[in-house]
Amino acid sequence: MPKQNVSVLCVASECFPLIKTGGLADVVGALPLALAQLGVHVSVFLPGFPKVLSGLSETRTLAKLKDFPIANARLVTGKTSTGLNIIALDAPDLFNIKGNPYQTSTGEDRPDNAYKFALFSKIAAEIAAGKYGRKKFDIVHAHDWQAGLTSTYLKIMGDTRVKSIFTIHNLAFQGVFSHSILKDIGIPQSYMSRDQLEYWDKVSYLKGGVVNSDRITTVSPTYALEIQSDSDGMGFGGLLRERGDVLFGILNGIDTDVWNPDTDTEITAQFNANDASQKSKNKAALQKKMGLRIAPDAPLFSIISRLTTQKGLDILSGLTDHVTALGGQLILLGSGDSAIEAQFKQAADKNPNEVSVTIGYDEPFAHQIQAGADAIIIPSRFEPCGLTQLCAMRYGTVPIVGRVGGLSDTIIDANPMALSVGAATGLQFSPINTHMLAATINRAFALYSEPDNWNRLVQNCLNQDVSWDQSAQLYMDLYTSIL
Repeated sequence: MPKQNVSVLCVASECFPLIKTGGLADVVGALPLALAQLGVHVSVFLPGFPKVLSGLSETRTLAKLKDFPIANARLVTGKTSTGLNIIALDAPDLFNIKGNPYQTSTGEDRPDNAYKFALFSKIAAEIAAGKYGRKKFDIVHAHDWQAGLTSTYLKIMGDTRVKSIFTIHNLAFQGVFSHSILKDIGIPQSYMSRDQLEYWDKVSYLKGGVVNSDRITTVSPTYALEIQSDSDGMGFGGLLRERGDVLFGILNGIDTDVWNPDTDTEITAQFNANDASQKSKNKAALQKKMGLRIAPDAPLFSIISRLTTQKGLDILSGLTDHVTALGGQLILLGSGDSAIEAQFKQAADKNPNEVSVTIGYDEPFAHQIQAGADAIIIPSRFEPCGLTQLCAMRYGTVPIVGRVGGLSDTIIDANPMALSVGAATGLQFSPINTHMLAATINRAFALYSEPDNWNRLVQNCLNQDVSWDQSAQLYMDLYTSIL
């Protein structure tokens, strides 16, 4: 297909490799690179957090924001180590934040979130419209509530030349604030209405993106259907049904250069789909590193996740004895709910040779777990897409997942028919409860005891295309359809 000359301003609050709290950063860091292969000119607009500014090279000042309500604000351009074009809003009074950009060290939302992300979205709209010494963009593509007001500001500006797309990565995060914020962020009180930002007598920045964007996307086809229902729409089901004709589910991919077992320097032994024999060396190295019993024949299950009820980790935390009683091992990397953390730590204290728990997140260690584990457990109650299972398949680690959202779209269950035709890539279960997860873990043990079936699962995982190639083309088609 011939390359398309389209310019896109991607607006988000985080981007790998500069700043990351979750999968949003991975998507924003990888999708523009895949789109560039199709001839799309993408610039990523980010808040000027210290990690963002310090991670850029070839920096220069694009514009000083003289009429901005925050002193000493400017727009800075630069490049990431991966080659992304970045525009950053350098406003130290807003974004000079260390640690989590949205929450304090005690887990509370930062009190200025409403103000700073509104101003961030307003500048995004102005950049897209060509205000700061460069041509306007064809499309502004905003991600999640932090950028949700971008299309609203375009509407207030009366700019219909720039088309807008809004991607919902997780409907649970809605950017809901007191309506008193409107007078401080330059949005008319008339926008405090049911068909605009009003949400249960407050305002929702995510709703601004939903009602004012030309197109809406979310990160998997099944999640796009789920969020239009009253049960899974989290208060937005009816609105999303109303906008269903412009709502599209496009699967996420991963950066297959970053996640590549054939070149990964973080792991003990490289391997690939043509020869996965070295994966066993990574398993032994992982067991040794974490003080687990060196047991080639014991299935090693893994968890790399936020430890929350959304992720179903409250269910799994009660099944550690079940895993070890069957002869398996469990290794965890993650953090979140203190009660869930405590239950996993108790399991590791009780059985340190079979259970390893690391609270926090460490990107190199995540690579080592993906390379060394036999399976990864993702028992989410809802999951817009999920990237962990895609990384797992890239490393031949078999996903065990709840049958929801993008997990349903990306994993083929090892049922008898899928096994007979050689198509299975993991195990799914539903409903999401203790009994069904325990039963599915039992299925995994049974398959692991059949080397031919298990090795076929591993090989099928390694052979999956988990890159952005197909989905980038779908975004390209969406862009061209609205221009």
